[in-house]
Amino acid sequence: MGFISDFKAFAMQGNVVDLAVGVVIGAAFGKIVTALVDDVIMPVLSLLMGGRNFDNLFTVLSPGSDGAGSYATLADAQKAGANVLAYGHLIGSIVDFIIIALCIFMVVRAIARLHRKKEEAPAPAAISSTDALLIEIRDSLKSRGV
Repeated sequence: MGFISDFKAFAMQGNVVDLAVGVVIGAAFGKIVTALVDDVIMPVLSLLMGGRNFDNLFTVLSPGSDGAGSYATLADAQKAGANVLAYGHLIGSIVDFIIIALCIFMVVRAIARLHRKKEEAPAPAAISSTDALLIEIRDSLKSRGV
């Protein structure tokens, strides 16, 4: 029972639970960014590049069984059994990565600024020995009614 209880204690530590929550939120955030890239950014880039669909960017390395050397779409080339280097999806994945990395950088930077502001908060001024003596004298005079 020692192993199971040790594992339960480990799994319920704050760091492990925080990591699990971070992974779930990160996966959901990744889906949002992928949708943004696939449905918003890539169509705009495609339009700027003359209407080319990034998913259909590929190079035929060797023709398929039909002997044709060129294909209209990546799906056509793969259906014909051609050996292709499909780099269009890689471009989309790189754009995904850059956007996610930029968002994470901005969050980490904001957290670092918050920590810096907490550290820069001025500490209460220390009372000098002269001021402490004057305060003691004042309080003594007040207690005597002077």
